[in-house]
Amino acid sequence: MRWLVLLSSLAMPVVSWLSQQGMLGPTNGEVSDRYPTLIVAAGYAFAIWGLIFLWDVVFGAWQAFSSRARQAPLAGVRPWAAAGFALTALWMPVFSQQLFWLALLIIWSALGCLLACALKLSTAREGTPGLTGWAWAPLSLHAGWLSLAAFLNTAQVIVAYRLLPTDAMLPWTLVLFAAAATLLLVANQRMRGNLPFAAAALWALAAVYVKQSGWTVPGSDTAARVAIAVAAVLAVQTVWLRLRAPARPAHA
Repeated sequence: MRWLVLLSSLAMPVVSWLSQQGMLGPTNGEVSDRYPTLIVAAGYAFAIWGLIFLWDVVFGAWQAFSSRARQAPLAGVRPWAAAGFALTALWMPVFSQQLFWLALLIIWSALGCLLACALKLSTAREGTPGLTGWAWAPLSLHAGWLSLAAFLNTAQVIVAYRLLPTDAMLPWTLVLFAAAATLLLVANQRMRGNLPFAAAALWALAAVYVKQSGWTVPGSDTAARVAIAVAAVLAVQTVWLRLRAPARPAHA
């Protein structure tokens, strides 16, 4: 299983490069631009994938060659990580081919896998040296970004298939914002203020604010304000949870 995790972590940047070269169809950015929504983020925000992929590869290599003492907490994480990485890689060509329903299923499944990793490691890392920086942080960052990306993908499916009004998107967008806020706050609370998870979500929400505040699409100003409000609540919750958390041993 450790080699499967490593291989699937390497698959993500490789598939991403092929996708960005247009070798798998239109780039994800080109497809996304065809279906504008009130929850889409500014383009610069997607640069976080570079950090996510790099850190996940580091995790994949670290867990593959880690000592026996670190195997116990990793054993329950590896299947979820391998599945989450594989699904993340698979999502890119599927979305490029505009197989939107399948892409939606894939991204939500990937989110479930990465959230499972982050939740498990938020407890397991407390007694295992190295688990914080090499495993918990990269997988939590990935989960935090997908927590917003899944809702963006959901909004684009709604627009692509005109499941709900596309000339008045604000009402159903507010429902998506409420669902996203609930997911973020509940997960963050269970992980007692997960800094990488919250950081990725805050990065995404700030980019949503930047994009929506500069748009003329009806409802974009309100969407921008809601995004920054959710970000503020998440930031305050994270600080509060971290201040309340008991002191932990310092591990790399």
